[in-house]
Amino acid sequence: MTAPATGVQGLRALVTGGASGIGLAVAEALRAAGASVALLDRADGGPAGFGYHRADVSDDAQVRAAVSSAIDELGGLDVLVNNAGIGAQGGVEDNDDDEWHRVFDVNVVGMVRVARAALPALRRSAHGAIVNTASIAATAGLPNRALYSTTKGAVLSLTRAMAADLLPEGIRVNAVNPGTADTPWVQRLLATAPDPEAERAALEARQPHGRLVSAAEVAAAVLYLVSREASSTTGTSIAVDGGMAELRLRPRS
Repeated sequence: MTAPATGVQGLRALVTGGASGIGLAVAEALRAAGASVALLDRADGGPAGFGYHRADVSDDAQVRAAVSSAIDELGGLDVLVNNAGIGAQGGVEDNDDDEWHRVFDVNVVGMVRVARAALPALRRSAHGAIVNTASIAATAGLPNRALYSTTKGAVLSLTRAMAADLLPEGIRVNAVNPGTADTPWVQRLLATAPDPEAERAALEARQPHGRLVSAAEVAAAVLYLVSREASSTTGTSIAVDGGMAELRLRPRS
């Protein structure tokens, strides 16, 4: 008698924003655990070893074509990791209307576009699961992140609403909330700081465990949320932030 599949073994997954950073770490973790994985990203090319489908998530036609191509390649779809997103800096008055619309179009409506295109295939799966990448910025007030934080708060609300709508169809929807992660995007931000070493030290110090979160740690949380073992977990989020959202430690002496 063949033992039943566990974890993500044999599942078919699409990861957006998968060319680097958290998205790539998620894709690598899924593949190592036995899933078939395709990537969607706007970069000109993707990492070796994955089916790569180029699309800008702000363009619905590109998204529909890329998602369709990925589903054809995988032979169906069980898992969607909605990870593509962009950053934004500044207080509430520091970005004009066009920038607010642009970042919302990618970080929020982009997830809607991908989910909308993927849902017909997910409905045919016996293990349909979606994970949206939110952020510590959705649950804690961070300085100079008004626009970015607002979009990630919207992602959390979207996650809960999708979970309520899709649970009767057997599709689970959850989110992961990374703290400040050691990714290429954060490295680019550090490079523009007047004192990159001091800025990194400040980012590390504000996380209770005293360091940046690794992309692999975020990927491990995603791996659980899409796994068969998480079949009773939906409409929630996992914080991978070193305790930043919930802990109030005394300052280190």
